[in-house]
Amino acid sequence: MIDALFGSKTRVKLLHLFLNNPGKAFYVREITRLIDEQINSVRRELSNMLNVGIITSDTSDNKLYYEVNQRYVYYVPFRAIFADQKVQTAAPIKSSHGLQELLGELPGARLVILSGVLVEGSSSGVDLLVVGDISLARLKATVKQVEKAEGRELNYSVLSYDEFYYRLSVRDRFITEILKSKHVVVLDTDDVLKTK
Repeated sequence: MIDALFGSKTRVKLLHLFLNNPGKAFYVREITRLIDEQINSVRRELSNMLNVGIITSDTSDNKLYYEVNQRYVYYVPFRAIFADQKVQTAAPIKSSHGLQELLGELPGARLVILSGVLVEGSSSGVDLLVVGDISLARLKATVKQVEKAEGRELNYSVLSYDEFYYRLSVRDRFITEILKSKHVVVLDTDDVLKTK
């Protein structure tokens, strides 16, 4: 039934392969062996999927590798459809309020900004910016929770307060891009963004 809905048995097999292996890249011959389809139909569907943006490609060791684009707009809904049940787990922080509460309570954090895939309509390449004197182990554990809830990897950055304040004062491109894009300030203990 899904084959008829998506128009191609090969495309459905490719979606299953990529969405069950986020962060893993495959080359064409490997894909044809894994999904047991003809190389020409695999190449045609890979080209279509590249044009749509659901996968990306990169060359390494003279081979063209393909992997799922976790920043694709419809990544989460497609993952819900095509990912195997064992991959889908109950997310402990599904609501945005729960997410904001979790990130806002990071010990040592003075500023926490959500953007990118965590904020609908954001064009930022950074999903989470945390500023302060943070335990990296604690932050990584928290980010893993958020990634599990979101069903994708996050791009996040950690800065000391002094470095952030300096970059903000000189209108650093990295900081400016995040703040010009749609974002949500979860925590700003010093109201540094209200004065700018």
